[in-house]
Amino acid sequence: MSVLIKNGLIVNATGRYQADVYADGDKIKAIGSDLDYPADEVVDAKGLYVMPGAIDPHTHISMPFMGTYAQDDYETGTIAAACGGITCLVDFDLQQKGESLYEALERKKALAEGKVCVDYSLHPAVMDPRPEIIEEVKQACHEYGTPSFKIFMVYDFRVDDATMIKLLEETKKYGGLVQVHAENVYIVQHMNEVFEKEGKVKEPYYHALSRPNIAEEEAIARAAKMVELTGSRIYIVHLSSKEGLWKVKEARDHGIDVYAETCPQYLLLDDERYKEADWNGAKYVMSPPLRTKESNAALWLGLRGGDLQVVSTDHCPFDFKGKKDMFGKDDYKKIPNGAPGVETLAMLLHTEGVVKGRISLERMVDVLSTGTAKMFGLKDKGEIAVGKDADIVVFDPSIKFTITQSKLHMNCDYTPYEGMEMTGMPSAVFSRGKRVAEWNGDQVQFVGQAGHGRFVKREPFEGF
Repeated sequence: MSVLIKNGLIVNATGRYQADVYADGDKIKAIGSDLDYPADEVVDAKGLYVMPGAIDPHTHISMPFMGTYAQDDYETGTIAAACGGITCLVDFDLQQKGESLYEALERKKALAEGKVCVDYSLHPAVMDPRPEIIEEVKQACHEYGTPSFKIFMVYDFRVDDATMIKLLEETKKYGGLVQVHAENVYIVQHMNEVFEKEGKVKEPYYHALSRPNIAEEEAIARAAKMVELTGSRIYIVHLSSKEGLWKVKEARDHGIDVYAETCPQYLLLDDERYKEADWNGAKYVMSPPLRTKESNAALWLGLRGGDLQVVSTDHCPFDFKGKKDMFGKDDYKKIPNGAPGVETLAMLLHTEGVVKGRISLERMVDVLSTGTAKMFGLKDKGEIAVGKDADIVVFDPSIKFTITQSKLHMNCDYTPYEGMEMTGMPSAVFSRGKRVAEWNGDQVQFVGQAGHGRFVKREPFEGF
């Protein structure tokens, strides 16, 4: 299968230029002016952007959590990804008690077999940090192709500081990267107890108050000190607060390798959403919670200035009716934490970032694709360049689209961005040279095939 994309504006993180792109099989084979290769498909991209497919490095597909499961499986989740211009995702794989990392990876891969529609990889999440699991880091980095490791500083399955230090030491040796969900568990527990005593448990707004900015700030500061001690590096997932960003900046200003991602919800939504009538605030119950408009603005500046390296989604969908209210109607602590977002990532960042002048188009490509590929060792992805995978999005910056749940593909009964007006949408999406999604005049539709996607082994971390 070959495709020739003519007359488009190629946009990479380093700049933009007019040229044609020719892909044959999985790879980009030629870039230049007036290419005339015979191709199975010719796309006229005049007036359109030709960009590398986005990469979402933070999703939770079929994840067991709080008495239920995240609702997207590998078919529905990657169909939604493709329709949003995402051609690769890195999903979290939560190690179960007694499992090796290898066993956990094989269990999750079996769920994807025959279903996944775009390429994917996995981050092992270390939940049972026995000594042999720490020793397995070397194999995960150099054999399994999964050189990034998630740990939690909160929840019942959190790791202690000693375990974090051991993981940082091992990953430094073998090219791994530790990812941290950074919240101070004792602050959260204290606030929960306070609200319990005061009888303030029914309203979703108290979820946000129970996880104040200081809980994230302190945890990031502590994690940064462990990095300073070991000389290793760390990656803060779903950074949400201006105070947390300050701690990341402070560490980086002192030469400590602390990297961070944020998500559209922390750039665009604020904690007033928790006050929506009819318990609608439960739609936004996630951890960390939505913050203030001041944090929104600070994170945009951090994104623009390079203090944040990646934008991901933390896609973790639970239906509002039947899942969010299953146990949590009378207690915010029992509302499943998470929201859908994989399909809306690129359109939101273009509309709210590029169109509104908060970031450049090149910076959007960097934080959605090029920088993500570099951070997580996806050496064949992240750039429109000869030899790279033909993961290509032909993007029409003029398309208008109103986000509504009925025109999205995520397996969830709501979207946090309902009614938002988008400017710019994918016109055609190619995964390793195969068209998987396209604009049909009303919405993006999936035209790919389940099973097309493959597991991608990633390279050890090489610096950023």
